[in-house]
Amino acid sequence: MPGTITPDELIGLKRSGRIIDLIDVRTPGEYESVHAEGARLVPLATLDPARVWGERQGGPDDPLYIICQSGGRSAKACSQFEAAGLGPVVNVTGGTLAWEAAGLPVVRGGSKVLPLDRQVRIVIGGFIAVCGALGALVNPVFAWLAAAGGAGLVFAGVTNICPLAMTLSRMPWNQTRTTSNLESSSCAVTSTTS
Repeated sequence: MPGTITPDELIGLKRSGRIIDLIDVRTPGEYESVHAEGARLVPLATLDPARVWGERQGGPDDPLYIICQSGGRSAKACSQFEAAGLGPVVNVTGGTLAWEAAGLPVVRGGSKVLPLDRQVRIVIGGFIAVCGALGALVNPVFAWLAAAGGAGLVFAGVTNICPLAMTLSRMPWNQTRTTSNLESSSCAVTSTTS
């Protein structure tokens, strides 16, 4: 099981002189909008644990710290490193939201991209509302589509796998001008909701 650390504890280690290799596994758009100072982007959707591990900073026993929006995607990334036999990896609890709430240094970009979990809620909520209205006004068959949307949410909640989030993470508004450079560099990574 991967270790965990709070943003305050991580900053304490950094201030004590330890080398901190912090990986942000959110989408490029989320990262460009705001990220923890010193974090480098490796999207979960394209994560290659062996490649990232080989390029990490610090010594062989120094952990790799993983952060996302709130802790869910970073936990998945930590599991991928462990499944590959690589570690130690440490999940930053609470993610970028907790980092920012603690008043720790962040870098803000020009883009204002909604976090991936909010995008999923907007798409599914809109889909269910439209299908429900069409079911009531046009044809009851549309109500079954609304039920399918609800079933998809249940599936995502139970399995912690969200195909919609994976699809949305690849949409143009979640990419940045540096995304193509990332994919061709040695720091490519992956995505789902957090």
